[in-house]
Amino acid sequence: MLEIADAIVSNGMKDAGYTFINIDDAWEGVRDDNGVLQPNKKFPDMKAPADYVHSKGLKLGIYSSPGLRTCGGYPGSYGHEQLDAKTWANWGIDYLKYDWCSAAEIYKDADLQAIYQRMGDALLASGRSIVYSLCEYGTGRVQLWGADVGGNLWRTTGDTRDEWDSMEANGFSQNDLAPAAGPGHWNDPDMLEVGNGKMTDDEYKTQMSLWSLFASPLLAGNDVRSMLQSTKEILLNRSVIAIDQDPLAKQGTRLYQEGDKDVWAKPLDDGGLAVGIFNRGGTAMQIALNQRDLGLRYLPVATDLWTHKSIKFDQGRYIARVPPHGVLLLRLAVKK
Repeated sequence: MLEIADAIVSNGMKDAGYTFINIDDAWEGVRDDNGVLQPNKKFPDMKAPADYVHSKGLKLGIYSSPGLRTCGGYPGSYGHEQLDAKTWANWGIDYLKYDWCSAAEIYKDADLQAIYQRMGDALLASGRSIVYSLCEYGTGRVQLWGADVGGNLWRTTGDTRDEWDSMEANGFSQNDLAPAAGPGHWNDPDMLEVGNGKMTDDEYKTQMSLWSLFASPLLAGNDVRSMLQSTKEILLNRSVIAIDQDPLAKQGTRLYQEGDKDVWAKPLDDGGLAVGIFNRGGTAMQIALNQRDLGLRYLPVATDLWTHKSIKFDQGRYIARVPPHGVLLLRLAVKK
């Protein structure tokens, strides 16, 4: 964990906006006589590493479950919500991923909102600002109530694996959820797989582009201590990150789909538009983007965010070759 903090500072990720280091499951030990959950021997002192992470200008996230046990079989927060939230606040925790897991053994799906509200209230009463990540895999139409229980992000899918079929299924299923996203609360189709090695760089660019068009959290899931240059160029592309972090915080939506061609657009705070043209097929494709399809009255000034080159529309049309499972991601500024 401490090595990751050092790496995020030294490799440019911190400067690019990656500020949270999130511990997932398996940090938990046993509860003491007062019910306070202690970390296990791998984390003998949680306060000290939290202080170290903070000294680097970063923030620390932790993991729990509303059930008796976490996914890995460690103690969950069932019956100890207020105590756990206070404990994490005392440690200096800045982020909680709250994973449904074994809660399904004692609760019904109809209980989801009330159970997540219980921890949301506990975090608010903890005395510390803690980002609240709901991990319920998109169950119970979470997008309709996630913000109401204090959620800042909520999972909208099952786990995304480092495979094209998994990422494609999760990523391209987000269109109907767009109205739920906004400043301070976002749809989360799970972590980025960029750099884990089982997809191509073009496929990783597709995931990074989709998640940025969604205004979804960019949670790097690779080992950031040892990254290929191509991985760095994807994760640290500030032009793409700026689309994700645009202050309007609106989620992009699908404009249209024709066969393997899938076109999405996201309105931006400056009045511009981010457009992703995806080739979901297994062979390269010539893709035409028409001004009229974007609903623009004036020709846009456009930049390709992966090549960083300006492009021009010819008679209201731009044609580009998009590799298999690849993307053309553009930022359009309408020139009146």
